[in-house]
Amino acid sequence: MTTRRKLLGAAGAAAIVALSATSAFAENVTLKLHQFLPAQANVPKLVLDVWADNVEAASGGEITIDRFPSMQLGGKPPELMDQAIDGVADIVWTVVAYTPGRFPSTEVFELPFMMTNARATSHAYWEMFDKHMKDTEFKDVKILGTWVHGPGVIHTSDPVSTPADMQGMKIRGGGRSVNSLLTQLGATPVGMPVPAIPEGLSKGVIDGTTIPWEVTAALKVPELVENHTEFTGKALYTLTFVLAMNKEKYESLSDAQKAAIDDNSGLEFSVFAGGTMAASDDPSREAALDNGNNVITLDEAQTAEWRKLAQPVYDTWLADMTEKGIDGQALLDEASYLIEKYTPQYVE
Repeated sequence: MTTRRKLLGAAGAAAIVALSATSAFAENVTLKLHQFLPAQANVPKLVLDVWADNVEAASGGEITIDRFPSMQLGGKPPELMDQAIDGVADIVWTVVAYTPGRFPSTEVFELPFMMTNARATSHAYWEMFDKHMKDTEFKDVKILGTWVHGPGVIHTSDPVSTPADMQGMKIRGGGRSVNSLLTQLGATPVGMPVPAIPEGLSKGVIDGTTIPWEVTAALKVPELVENHTEFTGKALYTLTFVLAMNKEKYESLSDAQKAAIDDNSGLEFSVFAGGTMAASDDPSREAALDNGNNVITLDEAQTAEWRKLAQPVYDTWLADMTEKGIDGQALLDEASYLIEKYTPQYVE
């Protein structure tokens, strides 16, 4: 009996040691965060690094997040979402519009003259993602944040003040809705990821681009074009972003590690990310002015002229949603309501 007890005790001790070793091995995990912008650009520096640093700190050193900017893990920006799904990267930050039509409900926020405030719109986006998209369009990934950038601006070689000025221009558009609007205005939309914009402008492949102010400095856009057109009131357009994680990788984490990620993700992070992008608009705008560039700010009456021309974009989008079996009008009504509801909360 004594020998049997000793053997059981020894076996139990060995099991505890084995479990402890397994637990110790599982305590530390390194996650690969992949995205398309240079490390010094605003979003990597002011949003993604802040998020990653906070997760690392909250995990007590159990999580390390290796950051891979400028597509260093390979592939092209439109492939980022699949990289997260397939596990090429553990976490990706991407523009949803890089895969047009794949996540159709997000496009409601990208419609022309829809967005008023990046924080309010990011709040509405997270709320609608959680309600409508989490278990449908984004069911294959763990979404950590949803947000939009500040007001979209037109940056061109020749000045643009009226819709007629867009006739015949080749303009890079960031997504389906803005491309549809460019076509409606008589321009030729050219699809290309953000990192390709400088080369496109310098080689004359495009006459201009639609991007928010915040990223223009990193892309040296004010050195490549002299004119910038911005609008009063609701923005010409915005784009939607997600921070997405491989589902299996997330599920493999301990409860404490999951909590470190969850506590730094979600609604509050989404609002922070959208607000941080928008807050970076003014410094980049000032840099363009300091460079001697021409900033054209259309007043309410001039902006209204452009808004009238956007209606066919809405009609086309609603028809497309119907074909996909989605109630686009309900999404539009809900998004409009939520943006209007939250805007006063975030206007400084």
